[in-house]
Amino acid sequence: MMRFGYWTPIFGGWLRNVDDEQTPATFEHLKSIAQTAEQVGFDLTLIAELNLNDIKGQDAPSFDAWELAAAIGAVTKTQEIMLAVRPGYHLPALAAKKAATLDEISGGRLTLNVVSAWWAEEARQYGGIFSEHDDRYRRSEEFVDVLRGLWSQTPFSYTGDYYQLDGTHLQPKPRVTPRIYAGGESEAGRASIAGFADAYVTHGGTPDELRTKIADMTARRKATGLAPFADFGMAAFAIVRDNEVDARQELERITDVKHGAAYESYQDFVSKSQLDTVVDLRDYSVSNRGLRPDLVGTPEVVARRIMEFSRAGVGILLLQFSPHLAEMERFARDVIPLVRELEAAEASIPTAR
Repeated sequence: MMRFGYWTPIFGGWLRNVDDEQTPATFEHLKSIAQTAEQVGFDLTLIAELNLNDIKGQDAPSFDAWELAAAIGAVTKTQEIMLAVRPGYHLPALAAKKAATLDEISGGRLTLNVVSAWWAEEARQYGGIFSEHDDRYRRSEEFVDVLRGLWSQTPFSYTGDYYQLDGTHLQPKPRVTPRIYAGGESEAGRASIAGFADAYVTHGGTPDELRTKIADMTARRKATGLAPFADFGMAAFAIVRDNEVDARQELERITDVKHGAAYESYQDFVSKSQLDTVVDLRDYSVSNRGLRPDLVGTPEVVARRIMEFSRAGVGILLLQFSPHLAEMERFARDVIPLVRELEAAEASIPTAR
């Protein structure tokens, strides 16, 4: 069964060309989204870690991901909390301690999305470590080694190129060892992630693109001798309407690139990443190539499209909406039940021997 997740809107929305998305950047609103998501059938939330707002502009609000994860963990009961962590902004021993505490607050629901970073200007402003591309992945590998070592051993010592620990104690240990997600498209990124992550997440793409990417990462993982990836996740932005005309009109509205919209981070994203897909400004109207999966249309059209991704090997959809709360509720009411019906129908079909 497909697992449905949502991005916690730490920015007050997801659209670069729309000023007011009726998604206020307040904790009360984010709490309402989190609690509603649990009630209507969402399985997890991804909390991105960005100190600057790359959607609305650097002068706009952006909440701290770790503080927000603790708060959401305290006011929810069932959803997985996938918290982003960027090694260039954290000492791994302190991150391991914080994660163990968040695991306790959430009752074992914390997972981590290790992001090797891409925004040089943010690192300049906040003092983050931002080295050359491949070096950032090598740092991530050691970072995860330290996390896992501290979560499983006492005392723990480590000698690496980036981190050194000598007899470090960490208590309490997580009651559930957090799963490590990671995403990357470059050769160095894919090779690194195949060795250190438990599951792979990626920007939005077409079913064929995802099928190819999943096959590649599955083969890379097998070559390491490690257990297969636990899951594959994909970002997507969903537009669901009662008819195709209304859905496509909404798509045109949100991709009408305006002069002066918040695109300060666009060149950093393109130049500091090594992407396997060309990104244009229209794609960048929504973050993480969320429009590329084309989850746009009536509930029936979107549900059938989701099944194409399921057959390609995608097990988690990490969705964005605008206005987030209302459209998340619409998706849960109109689309998720159809997906479950299609899944049940496919499961009932006998497989050839």
